[in-house]
Parts: sequence; C-alpha cells; structure tokens
Amino acid sequence: MRIAIFTDTFYPDINGVARTLKRLTNFLENQSITFKLFAPASPIEEFASSHIHRSKSLSFFMYPECRLAFPNLSQMKTELQNFSPDLIHVATPFNIGLCGVYFSKKLNIPLVGSYHTNFDHYLQCYSLPFLSKLHWNYMEWFYQTCKKIFVPSPATLLQLKQQGFTNLEIWPRGVDCQLFHPYYDKKSVKHRYCRQDSYLLTYVGRLAPEKDLYTLLAAARSLPSDINQNIHWLIIGDGPLREELESQAPENMTFTGYLEGEPLAEVYAASDLFVFPSASETFGNVVLESLACGTPVIGAKAGGVQNIVKPGLTGLLCEPGNVQEFSEAILQLLTNESLRQKMGTSGRHYALTQSWDRILHNLISQYTDVIQEREHQKYA
Repeated sequence: MRIAIFTDTFYPDINGVARTLKRLTNFLENQSITFKLFAPASPIEEFASSHIHRSKSLSFFMYPECRLAFPNLSQMKTELQNFSPDLIHVATPFNIGLCGVYFSKKLNIPLVGSYHTNFDHYLQCYSLPFLSKLHWNYMEWFYQTCKKIFVPSPATLLQLKQQGFTNLEIWPRGVDCQLFHPYYDKKSVKHRYCRQDSYLLTYVGRLAPEKDLYTLLAAARSLPSDINQNIHWLIIGDGPLREELESQAPENMTFTGYLEGEPLAEVYAASDLFVFPSASETFGNVVLESLACGTPVIGAKAGGVQNIVKPGLTGLLCEPGNVQEFSEAILQLLTNESLRQKMGTSGRHYALTQSWDRILHNLISQYTDVIQEREHQKYA
C-alpha cells in the first residue's frame, strides 16, 4: 500500500489536524506502510523527512498559525508520479488539498478525504455568515469525488449528512494514555502557579473567537467571591485574542502560552476541572486528553465535545454561550469532591478505551477497501 497525503497543515504546526496527521504518519512508518506527504513549508525547519514534500508558503492572515501554500504543480506532479500511490488522502480543502483533488482526477488515482474543521461555525464567529452557502457549495464540490469522507465524531457526521454529503465514515481520535495520565506530581504544578489549597481550573486551546472564551471569562467573574478567592485559572494556548483576553482577565487567571507533552499533561492532571466553552469542535482532542488525566470536563453541548463527555459520569455539558449554566456547573463540581473524583476515574477509564492503534488500524482497513474496490473495477 502506497498512500499520498495532501494537507495544508502538518507538524510542527500546533493544531488538531497537524497532530492527528503526525500521529497517522508515525503509525504508517511503524506499520512499514509507504507514504508521501505534501504540505506547506514551515518556518520551523526542525522536522525534515524524505517522506515529506514541502511547498513554499506564507502565514495566513486570518489564522497566522496556518500557512498558505504556493505549490509548484509540475514538481509536485513529477514527485507524485514517481511515488505512484495507490490512494490519495486529502485532509484540508485549501491549496495543497486542491492539488490532491486535481491529481486524483488527472492521474486517475482513488481519492478519500477527511473533514476536520467546522468552517461554517467559524464564519459566524468572524461575522461572515453571508458566506455560509458559498462555503457549503465549495465543500460539496471539493469532496464530491471522494470514495470515503472521514469525520471525527457522530455530531460531525450528522451535520454533513444534513448538508447532503454521502460516503461518510467516522474516524475518531485517540489519546496517548501513557503520556496523559493522572499520576503526575500535582503539588509541584500548583506550586508553580498558585496556592496548594486553591482549586485549579484549566482551559487549553487556541485563543480565538471560535472558542467562545468570553463565556469562560464571564463565568469566571460570576462565581461567588467566597469560592472565587480559592480558584486559580490557567489559560493554556495562544492566538489573536490573547492580548485582549489578558487585559480583561481577573487577577486569578494566568496565561501560559502553548504547552506540549509532559508539561501539558502535568497541568491536566493537577487541575480540578477542565472548562471548555467552544461549540465549534468537530471532535475535541483536549477534552479527551483531560479525561485521560482523570480531570472532569465542563464543556459546551455542541459538536464533537458532546460525543466525548458523558453528563453526570465524566463531566457536565452546558448550552453554548450560557454563562449561568457554566458557572452553576463549576460550582456544582467544586463543592462536591467525591463526585469530581468519581467523574475523574470514569473519564480515565473511558480514555483507556480510545486506543490510537485500534483507530488507525481501522483507517487502514478503510483505505484497503477503497483500493480493492478500484482493483475489482479495473478487472471487471
């Protein structure tokens, strides 16, 4: 099996798509499955590989962490033909993804796609709702020749089904339970950021309009003063709203910037609650990471998050944007330590069932089905 992957974001970019694809390519290498990945050039050249073809790129003005690629089609075509893939997987609907769709048609190579980002929700957040119809028309055109479209959650599958998409398959996300676990030294983390007797509440993610961080700020401010004086918030991540959020944040809120690997896992494990107001997630990787560390989640009842959090068992779900529901949920769990511990244990048990190996073996099985179907058609 030879797989060509076309994506507009890849490691060392910090986002869910890049991390998922890095996990996939690591798995392909471990399984001795040959692949070639086409992606934009990164300003951080710490990761070079003969498996990766990088195209010139510039930072995208609306989303500076992502790159807008300017591929050399002739060079890309030569490299793709020399590689001779059995299958093309397009992971993003931008410039590099468009190249994948084009070469699939031009060279008659079977195509699959994955849908990672709820751009329609982003349009609402960036005051561009009038582009919604145009967006869905483009998405329908982009994915129309895909033999399978992989989506990360049942909620996303339903959303695309309602838009008329077919050939949908769920490709969920796993979590590394050896990295993300509850057994870190919680005291040392609290010593770094707050008093030992403080409740530690955490958010992890991009600091951008689509994450609805104003709801989080409002909920933090609305908590009763006797509880609030014993709470410390950690806001982990970066993005265009960071400066504004920091200027509006209460004194008990620390902005750390991005954390990765063990430092991030330590914070999850030391936290009493993980609060995640975003209603735009197609999955919610950070939610699953928090559960793996034994920390209950208070999240928005929307998108992929509602497929991960089991209300009353591993956390609580609130109506998106409802400040009162979020603050009541925070109070309910902070004042009930035994329930928090029970939820943390249940969350860890759930995360242990979400094995990357099982999930990625299933994806390879889906690849195989598409390739074999093509072979049968060829010789029918």
